[in-house]
Amino acid sequence: MLADMSSPSRSSWGRVYGDLGVTLLEVVHGSIDVDQHVGGVVIHDPDDEPGYPSHAIVLAIGMPDADALAALIDEAGRHGAVAVVVRAPATLPDAVVQAADSAGVAILSLTRGATWTQLASLLRSVLAEDDIGRTSAESLGGVPSGDLFAVANAISALLDAPVTIEDRSSRVLAFSSRQEEADQPRVETIIGRQVPERYSRVLTELGVFRRLYQDDLPVVIDPMDIGEGVTAQRIAIAARAGDEVLGSIWAAMEGPLTDERTATLRDAAKLVALHLLRVRAGEDAERRLRTELVSRAIEGGAEARDALDRLGLGGQRVCVAAAALITQPHGEGRRDQDLIADRERLADALALTLSAVQRGAAVALVGDTVYGILPAADHAAEERAAHLAEDFLQRVDTRLPALIGIGQPAESVADISRSRAQARRVLRVLSERPGYRRVGTLAEVETASLLLELRDLRAARGDTVPGVLTRLDDYDAQNDAHLIATLTAWLDSFGDVTAAAAACFVHPNTFRYRLRRVMEVGGIDLHDSEERFAVMLELRTRPL
Repeated sequence: MLADMSSPSRSSWGRVYGDLGVTLLEVVHGSIDVDQHVGGVVIHDPDDEPGYPSHAIVLAIGMPDADALAALIDEAGRHGAVAVVVRAPATLPDAVVQAADSAGVAILSLTRGATWTQLASLLRSVLAEDDIGRTSAESLGGVPSGDLFAVANAISALLDAPVTIEDRSSRVLAFSSRQEEADQPRVETIIGRQVPERYSRVLTELGVFRRLYQDDLPVVIDPMDIGEGVTAQRIAIAARAGDEVLGSIWAAMEGPLTDERTATLRDAAKLVALHLLRVRAGEDAERRLRTELVSRAIEGGAEARDALDRLGLGGQRVCVAAAALITQPHGEGRRDQDLIADRERLADALALTLSAVQRGAAVALVGDTVYGILPAADHAAEERAAHLAEDFLQRVDTRLPALIGIGQPAESVADISRSRAQARRVLRVLSERPGYRRVGTLAEVETASLLLELRDLRAARGDTVPGVLTRLDDYDAQNDAHLIATLTAWLDSFGDVTAAAAACFVHPNTFRYRLRRVMEVGGIDLHDSEERFAVMLELRTRPL
């Protein structure tokens, strides 16, 4: 149950429940004070005790049984948490109810169909109070500058209808309360923070977006035209800054579009445009600052300690991860601006994922590489980071195909640059061996990395000492004899002539003949292990 609601502050329980209640959260036991300040979100990790901000909301992910949940509630109460969120249960076990009563902690349930990542992201959006470039004293239209959730609620009150504010990609930037009054597709949109593709495709085919972006008047969309499950009429209007369309307002509104409603929507669109411009300016400033701080931190120089402190990672053991897009050779089929946009999307997606599961991680795009600085409290940090990277790449899948290298934990500020260099070395190995793996640690690719460094050293020296491979290359160039390919296949097959011949698509007898020519022309005894090792090393480190 809720206490009597007054005028909740941005980070109060009233604000959280007003924005997310019913759609995502429901109080299933205990009560919450709508004026109570909420200090942050804690994601329960059984293997790593988190830091608890004051008056935290605790997400009880993956609780194996009632006893474990009761123990978590007891721990949350000792740390001053105000609520624990559980996956929607049929009934709460007695042990859990008793623990909640004893700890003075409310229990909320997460609606079925929503993910913990979505909830964590939405909670942090609602609780975000001190974003760079935003000050509580500044307001636009009587609403704190850039506070799109408050804007959505204000528009909803004027129109008497649930409202969403979306960007040009139909991604939900903010939404009002009362979304449950619309229909299931609207709830699905809120949970996913994105208009489902099947509906956005229909809207595109109907020409809704074209009309929306060509005019400053509202567009009415009949629910029967959108698709199954849509029962509420949609009325949309674009939010513009001059000729630029910044986003749009969508209301699930019954009844005709009257002159009064049209005027309200047009005024609201102007206000939303101002807030969107303020948000964009703040995000640009925040992105630049975060990039500068991450860049300084991973360099490990004199300013690294201050940068880590400002990122909230000061005094912690950390490791560096490096991520890069998998690109086609020579950038085929990709424009530079598309590549830059995809790198920024990769950085944003990784930052969102880590914010939900790795408290305190900092992510930024530096040059053409996305770097993440992750807390590494224990000796399993590398393995945990690799698992997180694997899960992330599975989520983005083919939309943002990427590779991620993980550096070893840094015991001091000076070691962070070493962790960054290691992550880069791993990333290079992964990029030069297509199909090998998408995530790696230094321990997994160290030999391959050393071979690449040796190849670089040979190329830098520019030595042209005649040897076995030089003689074989010259002979192949003059006679098209495939001796280098024969030698490589034989070594890769551990001397198995049948397998090597199959790899070269020739008869075993032909392969044996070529192998004899390799020894004769190259002047090498393949029965000698030292000579075999020398030529294998030379093959692996030949300058490109």
